[in-house]
Amino acid sequence: MLLEEFDNRQNAVIDPGMTVKNLEDFPEVTVSCFSKKLFENVLALFDAKQIGELRSAVGRNPVYEIVYKGKRLAFFQSYVGEPLCVAQYEDLMAMGSKRLILLGNCGVLDKSIEDCGIIIPISALRDEGTSYHYAKAAEIIQVNKKYRHEFKEVLAECGYPFVEGTTWTTDACYRETREKVARRKSQGAVCVEMECAGMQALCDFRGTEFFQFFYAGDNLDHSSWDPRSISGEARLDDKTKIVFLAFELALKIIEQVQKTA
Repeated sequence: MLLEEFDNRQNAVIDPGMTVKNLEDFPEVTVSCFSKKLFENVLALFDAKQIGELRSAVGRNPVYEIVYKGKRLAFFQSYVGEPLCVAQYEDLMAMGSKRLILLGNCGVLDKSIEDCGIIIPISALRDEGTSYHYAKAAEIIQVNKKYRHEFKEVLAECGYPFVEGTTWTTDACYRETREKVARRKSQGAVCVEMECAGMQALCDFRGTEFFQFFYAGDNLDHSSWDPRSISGEARLDDKTKIVFLAFELALKIIEQVQKTA
């Protein structure tokens, strides 16, 4: 199979550094979410300044610097879908990003997980394609190998319960059949999304730090699909508070970086 032809050489015919300029003094931690409505809502709370720009056929995507509790963070909106999400972060790493905290909505395969509940993935089922270009073929990739403890501290400090488990990363959201949902549940998956496996494989391959968490959205563990808060307009205040959990984790990471500098 073509997806088993993993090539571990770092350089390709086209590399991000050929099209993206490195920025001096890039913030130590980058935070990103997927929802445009959520991103704009959070951005409006800061006196943000644009420090860069990602470009693709779908348009220009600004990269901002915000200051949270005295610390500089990079903040940008990731695009949904693994190929473009990974390609964007390739460009952002060439720009200077060293550590990424990524958060977004996911579907739940366990109806006991509350709407907007926090999920920390510990592994991802690789039911997609992009990850196979950054890691050898395998059914599962381990995720969030660093900063899981620190994020749990943030959740405890802020009073958020959470669920840990395997996520199902797929690149075909309209092919989540009943049979596949049952199979993925039997494999230990508690949720489904479209980027985690590839993003972890990318960051492992490039040697950068990566942490991702989800807030629960639609429920697939039901006799009929339940969209719950999947809409970008739904529970926006709650989702905004969840973005600030990422900012709090960023502070802990920066503190660790400064101690080891």
